[in-house]
Amino acid sequence: MLDDLKYIHERDSFDALGIAEKQADQLRKNFEVSGGADFRDITNIVYAGMGGSALAAQLAKTWPALSLPYEIVRDYDIPAYVGPGTLFIAASYSGNTEETLSALAQAEEKGAQIAIIHGGGKLQQITEQKGYPYVVLPKTAQPRYAVLYNFKALLALLNLAGAVNADQLEAEIMDAADFLEGIVAPWLPTAPTSNNPAKQLAQELMGKSIVVYGGPKMYPAAYKWKISFNENAKQVAWVSQIPEFNHNEFIGWSEQPVDKPYAVIDLRSEFEHPRTQKRFEVSARLLSGKRPESHVVQAEGTTVFQQLLWTIAYGDFVSLYLALLNGLNPAPVELVEKFKKAMDE
Repeated sequence: MLDDLKYIHERDSFDALGIAEKQADQLRKNFEVSGGADFRDITNIVYAGMGGSALAAQLAKTWPALSLPYEIVRDYDIPAYVGPGTLFIAASYSGNTEETLSALAQAEEKGAQIAIIHGGGKLQQITEQKGYPYVVLPKTAQPRYAVLYNFKALLALLNLAGAVNADQLEAEIMDAADFLEGIVAPWLPTAPTSNNPAKQLAQELMGKSIVVYGGPKMYPAAYKWKISFNENAKQVAWVSQIPEFNHNEFIGWSEQPVDKPYAVIDLRSEFEHPRTQKRFEVSARLLSGKRPESHVVQAEGTTVFQQLLWTIAYGDFVSLYLALLNGLNPAPVELVEKFKKAMDE
């Protein structure tokens, strides 16, 4: 099935696989902040966003290192400390995410310095009415396919806030884009299943509930795998982080249920703390026979950022092939749209 290019073309009508192949182009996109940003005396940064918008902010927790305290809000409410020294970034691809709009209204009341990342909708209207600095995201089939656009837009705002130095980062970003462009060939639809690790892993995951684990460095990639399995493959998946895993969730695998219909994926990197790396190994040994043997994905690349991009891209291809194995078009999320309408009734 996965080597049938006609079948793939028919099912993947939004060309999600093509978008995954060309993600490097998103990193090469240069964003300019419009609206006359003049951030002053910033003491902390709060980023409000949900889903794929939050993922872009999560990436920035791993790379690059920020010089200011930085928190991601996935909620209607904002932290009590938000005030005039806060750079509050409201991000929504649709521009209509209700949690983000609620958080933005609260940040305005507290006198925070506001910046917007949007693709239209109500956030665009608010930006035009109030003159906030903003970055507009290019259109793609779904917000989760525009994560690296969102990431570059975020970096543009962080640069103006003095939290990063964009000029210093640009060379590494361009190297990472070249790296990302060069590593996808083994995962493309034209690569047969016999030589395609992404297709092979997708076959292993069919019909199972998926649990993805990552250490702190690779957690943003693990979170993206969780998003992609749920929204691309329409197959339920969860994500968790080591070392926290060992303080509670670890023991949950040890007994019930005996027959566990799960698939476990460990995203590993040599950039993780040595004790975190050992936790993966000891956990696997002690849980042998008590949970499904984990599929170990060893991140490739010479920097943390490259390894994040490699792992995210690999997971995208795996989830898209899993969608095709499930007989589904990866891009649409009709139930999410029904949910949004029901919430407005």
